[in-house]
Amino acid sequence: GDIHGAFRALVQCLQRASFNYDADHLIFLGDVADGWPETKACIDELLKIRNLTFVFGNHDFWALDWMHTGVSENIWLDQGGKATVKSYRDGIPKEHIELLDRSVTWHILGNSLFVHAGFDPRTPIEQQGMNILLWDRSLVRIALDLDSKGLTRKLTSYDEVFVGHTPVTTGEPVKACEIWLMDTGAGWSGSL
Repeated sequence: GDIHGAFRALVQCLQRASFNYDADHLIFLGDVADGWPETKACIDELLKIRNLTFVFGNHDFWALDWMHTGVSENIWLDQGGKATVKSYRDGIPKEHIELLDRSVTWHILGNSLFVHAGFDPRTPIEQQGMNILLWDRSLVRIALDLDSKGLTRKLTSYDEVFVGHTPVTTGEPVKACEIWLMDTGAGWSGSL
């Protein structure tokens, strides 16, 4: 789920999971940037992982735009971007830009989909735009609404869909229908 600059939490999660940096595969759901002021350290740590799938998030989009142009929009700065800028006060390593540049907007493993925000299940994933993949919460809202009513039904053609972007307040991932909400609020008031 979303790391949001929480370096110590990232390292703790990897250690507690006995994560093997050379053998294990990590699918990261995006938003390494913004929140806590340790985005640079978080990306340094992710770069150590041999088998990393980095799914692009909306905060990563803002951070990458700033890395490429040097321009920082107020909306980004006010939503955690100031912390990211601060973490790079000594410069931006080219490997960090390259990691974000080569990230993916979705990933499929078996019949499980990994995406930052959501998607429209009526349209093939290959035809979805970045606005939906990085920002849209419609599918998550439908799943949570059904779950709150005690209704469980299949919403997509996937066995499981793992999303970040929409924080949950339980401190642990939440499953609604086949949708797993993996953003547990790291970088702000939650945990990773």
